[in-house]
Amino acid sequence: MRKHLLSVDDLSVDDIATIFATAAEMHDVQRREVKKLPALRGRTVINLFFEDSTRTRSSFEIAGKWLSADTINITGKGSSASKGESLRDTVLTITAMGVDALVMRHSASGAAQQVAQWVDASVINAGDGTHEHPSQALLDAYTLQRRLGTLEGRRVLLVGDLTHSRVFRSNVKCLTRLGAEVTVVAPPTLMPSGVDAWSREAGFATSYDLDEALPKADAVMMLRVQRERMSGGFFPSAREYTVGYGLTRDRLAVLGPDVPICHPGPMNRGLEIAADAADAAQSLVLDQVSSGLAVRMSILYHLLAGEGAS
Repeated sequence: MRKHLLSVDDLSVDDIATIFATAAEMHDVQRREVKKLPALRGRTVINLFFEDSTRTRSSFEIAGKWLSADTINITGKGSSASKGESLRDTVLTITAMGVDALVMRHSASGAAQQVAQWVDASVINAGDGTHEHPSQALLDAYTLQRRLGTLEGRRVLLVGDLTHSRVFRSNVKCLTRLGAEVTVVAPPTLMPSGVDAWSREAGFATSYDLDEALPKADAVMMLRVQRERMSGGFFPSAREYTVGYGLTRDRLAVLGPDVPICHPGPMNRGLEIAADAADAAQSLVLDQVSSGLAVRMSILYHLLAGEGAS
């Protein structure tokens, strides 16, 4: 792996396979009574989050601590950025203390790439605006691969608010790289501009009809409607969105009982996904959380432990 993880583009298929193999070993740590490995003893990891997070921030924190790294959380509201300090000054101040890695989430697309040019520490992109969220894509693919056995030739649907979703952008790159046949489904107002040209180049399909695409799916990933990023009316009402693009009880019945359902969270129950689907036996929502911890342990290990680490 490279020094940073800023985008799925930073990873080859072999890199992804290596991360997954290590994640499978890290998964075993979760079942131990003493959940501690000495791999990153003496390393310092800063979680620098300028946007709210539950899953990503806490899993990176636990991942660092279980690998014996000193892990510190800093939020945008709790930093000098709230007093007007620039992003550059904030990250240079933090890295001047000798930290080894920055796990950063920021509302501006490209922020992680810019920070990586300013600092000597490893930078892990934990979500930058509507651009990418590579560790989420890795954990989603890892979760699906564990359930399906392989992603090669599997038909995966990504459904929801694609315009504002960094998870969608990273998942398309990761899943297609691993051989999945990806179809993205959204209403016209939430389908990103330029997606037709990108889909032809990247090898995925687009659709505006969920009911037509759903019966063919081997796996379904519902994406959150990101109202906090919306300005203006992207759909007439929540009810209309659910009728057209939500994974309702009726649509759940169309899926086979072995078709896994994913959601990166947080879920808007009753909007993009019904409670019946979120809590169904085939739902992998909580599996994604436990897989996320294992994958993020693997990412930290490969970035910080060094080639000779055992």
